Amino acid sequence: MRLFKALYFSPRFHTLAFVLVFSYIFAYLLPAVSIIADLLLYFSLALLIIDYCWLFLTKKGLSAERHCAEKFSNGDENQVSVWVENHYANPVGIALYDELPEQLQIRDQQFSTTLKTGEVKEFNYSIRPTKRGEYHFGNINLLVNTPIGLLKRRYILGTEKTVSVYPSFVQMRKYELLALSNQLQAFGVKKIRRIGNNMEFEQIKNYVSGDDYRKVNWKATARKAALMVNQYQDERSQQVYSVIDKGRVMQMPFEGLSLLDYAINASLVISNIALKKGDKAGIITFQHKVNSILPASSRNMQLNLILEHLYKQKTAYKESDFGQLYANIKRKVTQRSLILLYTNFESLSALHRQLPYLKRIRQHHLLVCIFFENTEVTKLTKSKASDLEEVYTKGIAEQLLLEKRLIAKELQRHGIHSILTPPEQLSVNTINKYLELKSRGLI
Repeated sequence: MRLFKALYFSPRFHTLAFVLVFSYIFAYLLPAVSIIADLLLYFSLALLIIDYCWLFLTKKGLSAERHCAEKFSNGDENQVSVWVENHYANPVGIALYDELPEQLQIRDQQFSTTLKTGEVKEFNYSIRPTKRGEYHFGNINLLVNTPIGLLKRRYILGTEKTVSVYPSFVQMRKYELLALSNQLQAFGVKKIRRIGNNMEFEQIKNYVSGDDYRKVNWKATARKAALMVNQYQDERSQQVYSVIDKGRVMQMPFEGLSLLDYAINASLVISNIALKKGDKAGIITFQHKVNSILPASSRNMQLNLILEHLYKQKTAYKESDFGQLYANIKRKVTQRSLILLYTNFESLSALHRQLPYLKRIRQHHLLVCIFFENTEVTKLTKSKASDLEEVYTKGIAEQLLLEKRLIAKELQRHGIHSILTPPEQLSVNTINKYLELKSRGLI
């Protein structure tokens, strides 16, 4: 019974069956050609038997394995490869169907090729997950046919596999390499204070007993006729907290990812950069209450703790309570820190409701409020209006964009730094702001 469950009839078989039926109908009308119809039937049966034996007498005609990483990066292309080997004594044609995770909703992926005897072929494809969590791969399904091509045999091979999708560590590694090679200037400010190096120039001062003689500025000494030395900036490790709003306002999707996932990816990137630059990194998440606080630290395992912490974040789609956020920051974050607040304000009235709490946070910390530009609205403002309805639509879109800019100015008026950014540029713009604040000596 297993053999019959694995047996499929190809389109070529259906064509042959149609020819046989037509030939017998023709033979019924013209009995003289009945011999030709019988010969065609016997020939077809012989081909069918040969094709069946060719496919099913070999117990293990094909083998297949799937290779992919244990963890996938959210929002990025992740590579998957499937290896197929032919154990038949003759060349065969195959069609490969890999059972992809249901979250991807991909049902039409197929690879077709011909394999020679003993040949191994690799099939590569990439998937782009847009949600964190566990993704389950099923079996590898193969339909194999011989050169005769009347029948197909189905193989169910490979092993099921579950892969965890984490925040975008691909972005994290990209910016880490830029940081290690001192190429972050290409993404941010030109002046970068190199943390822990203590070689960033600050001023020239008169020599006093105890100063390092290696820092003597001989040109200034000659001009002043007195011993002068260079003074450099002393830097110390600062606390950088990524505060993520998980409320309803962060569920808007852009290119498959929600604003929450964009914020989570950017938090991982900036935390890694901060740790590489000698600062301490921590995470706070909140919605109707503060859900979790990972204290800022620069220990060796901190980045792994941040990654696992961000992986587990989920939303209850509730209204965000900035009062709870302020109370917890005041109680738990006692040292002055850089607070990168990822949220979204769609109107000035929404900002004014939360502004008292933001001003209180600013009194004790350096607060940067990061909110998002609606790229779909921006596209509407750039499109040409051809009728009255489109004119009204474009006008409303321009009004919405203006309100976003007014929100940024209102924050600035109250001494709160802000970033208004398209979702896809969030990580870059956050790094820019971090480098700017460091270069200005504000943290």
